Amino acid sequence: MKVSRGFSIRVQYFLDEWVPPRIRDSRLLMGLPMKLVMKDSADDFMNFKNWVWEKDDKEFGNLYKRTLSAQELQGETDLNDKCLKEILANVKGKKVLDVGCGRGLLANKLAKNNTVTGCDIVISKSLKDRYPKVSFKQGNIEKLPFKDGSFDVVITTHTLEHVRNLNLAYKEIKRVAKDKIIIVVPRQRPYKYTFSLHTQFFPYNWSLLNSFGFIKGKTTIKNLGDWYYSLELN
Repeated sequence: MKVSRGFSIRVQYFLDEWVPPRIRDSRLLMGLPMKLVMKDSADDFMNFKNWVWEKDDKEFGNLYKRTLSAQELQGETDLNDKCLKEILANVKGKKVLDVGCGRGLLANKLAKNNTVTGCDIVISKSLKDRYPKVSFKQGNIEKLPFKDGSFDVVITTHTLEHVRNLNLAYKEIKRVAKDKIIIVVPRQRPYKYTFSLHTQFFPYNWSLLNSFGFIKGKTTIKNLGDWYYSLELN
């Protein structure tokens, strides 16, 4: 069953804001709803935060591969409509990089008016065949395979909440961008049992400022259900 990002945001808001922390962090009480939603991947999601910092990159990657069906509950994109519209309205640059391009929907929409490269840790042949206007490149966000300032605009949506080295990932995004970066991350509290494989959490606007910085007149932060952050570099 596919659900919209808007529906997911409402469910997450209820769990984060109205369910007491003692219940929210109870393995006994969260086990049943996790099993109902995540099915065969439930144990991976329940145990995720216990081992994520101890495993190597290969084991980390294998987890994402074997839980792929559970992660695709939101269909073609994790973006909600408001964030998608905001991105499309604010990308003004000929060369655009979509880091963590996932299933390619955003990259394909951007390719109508821009030269777009989509980058992710795994790029399938079917993805390339489906969106021929996009140039796809396999690579890790913590070590992007591009030269400094290669792109006018660099976008990453629903990716930074998954990384283990947030500072390194952000530096890489900034390194390959020339004019602008755009970031979308969930507005989510850090609980032990979540219906997502997230390592980073951004419950407040100052959580973004602490992670990505602020430059007066050049930084934009909007609460669009998820956080929308942009920074003009010039």
